[in-house]
Amino acid sequence: MALTRIGLAGLAVMGQNLALNIAEKGFPISVYNRTTSKVDETVQRAKLEGNLPLYGFHDPASFVNSIQKPRVVIMLVKAGAPVDQTIATLAAHLEQGDCIVDGGNEWYENTERREKAMEERGLLYLGMGVSGGEEGARHGPSMMPGGSLEAYQYIEDILLKVSAQVPDSGPCVTYIGKGGSGNFVKMVHNGIEYGDMQLIAEAYDVLKSVGKLTNGELQQVFAEWNKGELLSFLVEITADIFSIKDDQGEGYLVDKVLDKTGMKGTGKWTVQQAAELSVAAPTIEASLDSRFLSGLKDERVAASKIFQGDYSSGETVDKAQLIEDVRKALYASKICSYAQGMNIIKAKSVEKGWGLNLGELARIWKGGCIIRASFLDRIKKAYDRNGELANLLIDPEFAQEIMDRQAAWRRVVCLAINNGVSTPGMSASLAYFDSYRRERLPANLVQAQRDYFGAHTYERVDMPGSFHTEWYKIANSKI
Repeated sequence: MALTRIGLAGLAVMGQNLALNIAEKGFPISVYNRTTSKVDETVQRAKLEGNLPLYGFHDPASFVNSIQKPRVVIMLVKAGAPVDQTIATLAAHLEQGDCIVDGGNEWYENTERREKAMEERGLLYLGMGVSGGEEGARHGPSMMPGGSLEAYQYIEDILLKVSAQVPDSGPCVTYIGKGGSGNFVKMVHNGIEYGDMQLIAEAYDVLKSVGKLTNGELQQVFAEWNKGELLSFLVEITADIFSIKDDQGEGYLVDKVLDKTGMKGTGKWTVQQAAELSVAAPTIEASLDSRFLSGLKDERVAASKIFQGDYSSGETVDKAQLIEDVRKALYASKICSYAQGMNIIKAKSVEKGWGLNLGELARIWKGGCIIRASFLDRIKKAYDRNGELANLLIDPEFAQEIMDRQAAWRRVVCLAINNGVSTPGMSASLAYFDSYRRERLPANLVQAQRDYFGAHTYERVDMPGSFHTEWYKIANSKI
């Protein structure tokens, strides 16, 4: 056989689907997996899905040697040690100038370490975030490659065709920047995704628990929302979920799903990075805390028996008004979640000298990925208008939208509190907005406390300099 254009190692669901996508776009591809049955399975799929130019190999040497030079191999294996093991297996057969692309959810510093190690061996390295799940991988994901620009240029023609295509803005891929920037951007994308999912879950909870909407009504509401400003993949699939009947029993499947959310770590990494960078990200943090609390199922069941009671406020709820208010609250909260994510990326870009283009990131998230949404186009335009925008909240369009929705937002949060329904994401988003918009916060008291017990000093509003007061002595001298 003739040499293939590219190789892919790691044939779990994402790897298989991305390999088939590449082959379908006309690029002959070699595939390899340590468990050889996965290779045979992928080859069989390629035949069934249109005799695609995909070729399977059971050993790493023949796999690598089947690829045209300079060779490019994409890895899609579990983050951490399996990546290092796969690199070692492949690098033994690669030659100077060849390239390895890690397409997994990897910690960005691991990517930077590996890029440096590969450079010492004469190999190029890319860390590429891939979003869109198995459907996206098969039919067009959003792709975030970072690292060696030369390596990106090797495969740019492939990525431009394989990525999701959005009619008004092009392929959902771009060269992100140096080092681990691609993995970092994908990590924060996932953090925003955590926030988005939590906010949607809270909207569902308020409508169901306070508004008493049925699953049929919820399906109609979310389907209708998906025709307007909330148009997005996550709102679309939420409407679908409410329509699915349980094939194992009576009722709807969503009501039988255990209320315990799993996670793979990227949301936690995002929150840790926000703290390291001193960037406020309360919506994303609330979504992570909510997953932690969901995991305490047995404790919550026990607590529910201790804290029994009627938490209903007893007030009559206008269902139509509630639906409209929750829609506005969800949209305003989403703006805060995206603003926080963008601020994390911006702060890291400054720290690392990556020079990331936030508008371009919004563009490549418009299609293929899990957080794809129509309002990402408006986020792109906001950063196009002002590349130095301090916060998405103060873009004139978004600022006006939040002002138009804040009354509804406050009503929803208050209604939830009065009925004992937790809305940590919406509440945190509202608190973030209220803190950010206020000229003066009670932080003056906190700093005075710090100076009192730790002589940490403080600044004054009426004169320059650093000051310390003997608060204890003065207070006790008056006794």
